[in-house]
Order: sequence, then structure tokens, then C-alpha cells
Amino acid sequence: MFDFFKPGKKAAKASLNIIIIGCGRVGTTLVEQLSKEKHDITIIDNKERKVRLLSEMYDVMGVIGNGASYDVQQEAGVEEADLLIAVTDYDELNLLCCTIANQVADCATIARVRTPDYSRESKYLRDRLGLAMIINPELEAAKEAARILYLPSALEVSSFAHGQAELIKFRIPEGNVLDGITLSELRGNIEPNLLVCGIEREGDIIIPSGDFHMQKEDEVLIVADRHVTRGFFEKIGFQSNSVKNCLIVGGGMASFYLAQELISMNIQVKIIERDSKRCEELSILLPKAVIINGDGSDEELLEEEGIEYVEAFVPLTGIDEENVFLTLFAKQISHAKCITKINHINFRNVINSLDLGSVIYPRYYTSEAIIAYVRAKQNASDNAVDTLYHIFDNRAEALEFNVQEVCEVTDIPIRKLKLKDELLLCFINRNGKILIPSGQDRIRVGDTVMVMTKHEGLGSITDILA
Repeated sequence: MFDFFKPGKKAAKASLNIIIIGCGRVGTTLVEQLSKEKHDITIIDNKERKVRLLSEMYDVMGVIGNGASYDVQQEAGVEEADLLIAVTDYDELNLLCCTIANQVADCATIARVRTPDYSRESKYLRDRLGLAMIINPELEAAKEAARILYLPSALEVSSFAHGQAELIKFRIPEGNVLDGITLSELRGNIEPNLLVCGIEREGDIIIPSGDFHMQKEDEVLIVADRHVTRGFFEKIGFQSNSVKNCLIVGGGMASFYLAQELISMNIQVKIIERDSKRCEELSILLPKAVIINGDGSDEELLEEEGIEYVEAFVPLTGIDEENVFLTLFAKQISHAKCITKINHINFRNVINSLDLGSVIYPRYYTSEAIIAYVRAKQNASDNAVDTLYHIFDNRAEALEFNVQEVCEVTDIPIRKLKLKDELLLCFINRNGKILIPSGQDRIRVGDTVMVMTKHEGLGSITDILA
């Protein structure tokens, strides 16, 4: 049995008709983000309280029931849907939901799949089951953490242009060479082949011009070819070598994926996990890692395992508060590069006020990939968004567009384009070469183009125009 819940009058028809199955953390984030972009959303979950809460909070349609049921999907309007997204806690259920939708409707489907076996087979599953996308938030979070540990002076590292370009956030310490100089001086005297595309100062987000003066405690966002970034950090006196070892607390899937990434980078890995059975599993799965059976929140155990001397410390327990306290403890007694995983985001202002080092939010890696797909799907042209990252606590976006056809922005000097305010064209990727554009450069068919903006909802390269 299932029930149908409608909180008053339904919103006007939006760009896409989207069904979201699963109202957990990821589902809630998707509803929040996609409803802001004015899509027509219906949610499905077998927990009535969750459905009613989200329906009332975001004025979306809600169906209470099993998302893998044909009748429930029919009641949710699957035959009229443009996209069905399954993000329950169970991989098999997500795949089954998508398979049923593909059989009865002409809608695209996206499944969240976290199990390592399925992740290794993601291409096969996607092709055989007709999925538009398979998302693994733990794997994406692990990749983000590994990129940061490869360049530990960074707070965040995001990848563009199939890994050829990097978007990096770091904080300027007191006495650093960047304190007090302009962006023009940075490119003229320190590194010409990068662009400062955003700065956070005392809570304000600034998309700066060349005469902008940087100062200590600014959080600076740069973009450059990945071969440039390490040399830049060396020039400004930051640590540029990757860490040599890492202590991880918690033995869940995120820890497994991170350990895999780090071991492939020749970084020594030690994992502390409470559950003895899981320790045995990890010992088989990760023969090159050291697995310790114990309580990772025990100060004595942490000290015995060398927390004072490790170069990186990453708490990946399932409890946010424990991750936060472990990071604060590590920063108190060691000089380790710390990365803190946060699942709930209700207290982001409090989290941001703490000295936690780098913070990763797995649920956002799922929502960002899906939002990029949604924006591409709702644009009829071949010049749609390919990659999207929310930055500075969701107050700005970094987007990469594929330019596959002639349009209003192609073959025109950039200085002649009337771009939106609060928007910066950051790089052009042309045949794998990253170009920091000048006013004389032109966007060509075949390029990918990355922009930074405080505007929301850009879905095509032509949306950069005022």
C-alpha cells in the first residue's frame, strides 16, 4: 500500500519533471538544489514523516511508498517524467528503481551506487541497464581528499578538463609574499599561467579584477594547468610535496576508497576500525595498508599509533561530531594535514568557525554531478554545462561548458563579449591545452570553457552573456 500526499497547490510547470526516490541526506540536498532551479519535483519514500516534511518545506509533490513498485512510480507520474533519480540507502534498490522506470517510461535514470563491486562495474551496469549516470559519493569524496593530500597546502582541490586543470582554494598566512600585492603583480612577478578567480574575505565573496590587493587570511581560489600549481605553491613558500603517510579513523566505504587512492600514490596508510570483522575484510581488500582493530576516539590508542607524527589525519567515522572532535584533537597535538568529513550541514556556520583544515561534504559531490546533468539535459544546444562545483559554501559556482556548435560567443574576441557581471571567464581548454584567456582570445567550437560566477542556473555557454 502507498499513500499520496499533496501539500496544497502544486507549483507551476518547471523546466524538467524530476522524480527523486529516497529522502535521506542526498535526496534532501537534491530537492533543495533542484527546487531552487524551478524544476517540477516529485519525491518518493516509504517513510511518511520524511515525505511530508520535504513536501511542505519545498512545496514539492510527495508519494509515500516503495520506489521500486510499478504502481508507486505510476502514481508519481513516471510516464511524464524527464528524469528519475534513485538515491536510497540501498544500491540494489536504486538499480531496480531505475530498471523499472526504463521499462515503463521514456525518462533518463540516475542511480546512487556505493558498493565497490558495483563501482568497478559501473560502465557495464550503466550500458546494460540504460542508466544515464551512476554516482558514488564516497568514491568522489575519496578522490577529493586524495587530491588535497597530494597538495596539502590546499583547502580544496577540484578537477576540470578531464584532470588537466585544477581549481584550488588556499588561505594566505601572515607574512606571506601574497599579502598586500595585486593580482596583476602576482601574474607579472610570480606566476603568469594562473588566474585568481575568487576571494573570500570576512565572509564576502569577491570576483576580483587585476588591481585587487590580496591580504592575509583571504581564502583565495586559483585555476591553472595541473602542471603549474605545484610550482606556484613552491614559489610562495607553501608545502608542495604530497604527504608520505596518512592515519584514517573508521573503516567504512569512504575509508576503503581513500586508502585505495593513497596507496596508488605510494602514500603509507593506517586505518583504525572498531569492528574486528570489518578489520579482517579490510586486511584482505587492502594488503598494503596497516589495519588496527580499536577505538579511534581513544586518545591513548591514537598516540600509540603515532598521531603526533603522521603527516595526514582523516577521520571518516559515520558521526560528524566525532570527526570534528578527532580533527580538533589532532590539530592540538600534531602538525598533520587534516581532512574532516561532514555529512550533516545544519551547522555550517559553526563548522566554518572551527579550525578543521579541509572539510569535505560527500552529499554535494552527488548533487553537483546531477545538477550539471540536469542543466545539460534542459538545454537543447550542444553547448551545455559539463562540470559543476558549488564553492564558497554554495555562494558561487564554477562551471565548465562544452562548446560543440557555433553560437553567440564563438569566434569573437572575448573583450567584445558582453558578459554578465559577477562572472569571470577562467580558462579555455583547447585540445588538452589550458589557456588563461586574454581579451584578444576567442572561444572556438571544440573548446571547453570554465567560468566562475555568483549567478545560479547557467546551463549553456550562451548564458554567460548579459
